[in-house]
Amino acid sequence: MEPKQNSAKSTCIGDSGKACLQVLRRAIELDVEFVEIELEVASDVVLSELMNKRSNTKIIVSSYLNGGTPSKEKLGNLIACLQCSGADIVKVVIDVVYITDVAPLFHVLVHCQVPLIARAVGDRGLISQLLGPKYGALWVWGSLGGNSIPGLPSLVSIKQVYKLDYVNADTQVFGVISNPVSHSKGPLLHNPAFRHTGYNGVYVPLLVDNIKEFFRVYSCNDFAGFSVGIPHKEAAVRCCDEVHPLAKCIGAVNTIVRRPTDGKLIERRVANGEASVASPVSGKTFVLVGAGGAGRALAFGAKNRGARVTRQFFRALTMIFSKERAKALAEAVSGEALPIEHLDKFCPENGMILANASAVGMQPNTSQTPVSKEALESYELVFDAVYTPRNTRLLQEAAEVGATVVSGVEMFVRQALGQFKLFTGGLEYSFFKLASCTILEMKMLLLLKWDIQTMLKKWEVKSPPYAVMPEVNRRSNNGEVESQAQQLKSVLMMKGAKETDLDPVLSIFH
Repeated sequence: MEPKQNSAKSTCIGDSGKACLQVLRRAIELDVEFVEIELEVASDVVLSELMNKRSNTKIIVSSYLNGGTPSKEKLGNLIACLQCSGADIVKVVIDVVYITDVAPLFHVLVHCQVPLIARAVGDRGLISQLLGPKYGALWVWGSLGGNSIPGLPSLVSIKQVYKLDYVNADTQVFGVISNPVSHSKGPLLHNPAFRHTGYNGVYVPLLVDNIKEFFRVYSCNDFAGFSVGIPHKEAAVRCCDEVHPLAKCIGAVNTIVRRPTDGKLIERRVANGEASVASPVSGKTFVLVGAGGAGRALAFGAKNRGARVTRQFFRALTMIFSKERAKALAEAVSGEALPIEHLDKFCPENGMILANASAVGMQPNTSQTPVSKEALESYELVFDAVYTPRNTRLLQEAAEVGATVVSGVEMFVRQALGQFKLFTGGLEYSFFKLASCTILEMKMLLLLKWDIQTMLKKWEVKSPPYAVMPEVNRRSNNGEVESQAQQLKSVLMMKGAKETDLDPVLSIFH
C-alpha cells in the first residue's frame, strides 16, 4: 500500500507554486521519508535543489494522464521522461475505459529502470493494484476503513484476502469474468485455498465488457484460469478452442483453463453434484426464471435428471423469461416460453419447483423478487442462484409459505471447489484441516451442510447429537440452523479449535 505517513506531495502549478515548493523544502528539512512532486513542477533547478538538501528523503516524480487511455508507446515515452528527471521513484496514474486498457501499464512496470508506482483509475483498473506486485510495482494503493473507492482494494482485503506480499513474477493469475463483479465471493474462497495448499496463485475480480477482447489482450499463460459469470457465459463458448459437447449443447460455460503447453483456452465443465437416486425434480413441473448461461445449465440439468431417474421427461418444463433466447432454450428442452408477466398467474399444478437464474434480487437490488409471495404457495421447492445476499427476498418469502428453499451459496461453493481442482492441476483443498483452520473455512463447512456428515466421519465423531445433520433440502428455521452451528462449534473445539476463533462464524446466520 502507498505509504501515508512521513510523506509530502506537491501538485502546484502557477501562482501557488512558490508556496508549495516551500512546503516541500520544509519536508526535506524534517527528513520525511518521501516527497512527491509532479512532473510539470519538477524542473531541473527544483529537483537539483531538493536533492542537494535532502538527507534520507526519497523523491518521487509523478504524472497523471487523464482525458483518454494512453497507448503503450505514449506511456513508455512518459515513463522515460519521468526516469530522466533523476527521481528515486517514478509514479504514473492513468484513466482507463476498459480492463484491457490496463495491459500497457503492466508492460511499462516490467521494463521500467527505476522503482515505479502505477495505478489505473476506476473499477476496471482494480487489477492494476491486485496484480501490480506480479509485474514489479513498488507499492499498491488501498482504501482505509469503510471508504470504498472505485479501483482500489480495501486495506483489509490486501492483507487478509489477496496477501499481496506473496504475489511475485511467477504467480499464476485466476479470476472471475463478470459484469458486474464486485459482488463475487470467489476471491474469499480461492485465495485462502492457494495459500493453504502452497500454490502460487491469486484469484481476482475481472470487470469485463468484451470477453473476446479480454482474451485477445491477456493471452499469456500467466492468465491461467477463469470462472465465467453474468453476462459472459454464452459468449465465452465462442472464445474457447475446445468445448465439451454438453457445454456446446447448453450453449454456456462456467469454467475455462488455459492449457500451458499451447496457450489454448479449454472449457472445463464443473458440475454442482451428481443426480441422486431420488431426484427432487423427477416428474415435477420445473419453472425457470432466466435464460442466460446459468439458466441454460439449470434447464438441461433438470431435464437430464428427470429423464435419467424416471426414464421419461417430466410433464412440463416452463421457461419464464423474455426475448427470443427463452424460446430457443424452451424448444431445446421441450418446454414452453412465457413472458415474465405471466409468472404470478402460472399455476398448472401444486408442488412445482422454481429456480431463479436471473440477477433479480442480487445486491444492491435486494428488495426485488421475480414472483409474488402469494404465487409461491404453488411451489414445493424454491432455488435461487443469487448468493449475495445469501437469504434473498425470494427465499425468505418462499420459506414463509412453507416451501423448501435452497440458497445459491451451496451451488457456488461446490462449483468453486471443483474449479480450484482444475486451476491447480488436481490439488484438492481440504476444509477439514484444523491445523490451518480459519473463520472463512468454518463458514464453508457450515454452508456445505450436506458434507458435514462426511467431515464428522473423518474425525470419527460418532456420538449424537453431532452425527445427525440436515440434508440440503430439509426445511429449517433460523433457530435450528444456529443450533446446528453450535453443535459444529462444539465438535471443532473438541478437536482443538479455539472458541474465540469460532464465535464469529455464527454471524453468517444472522
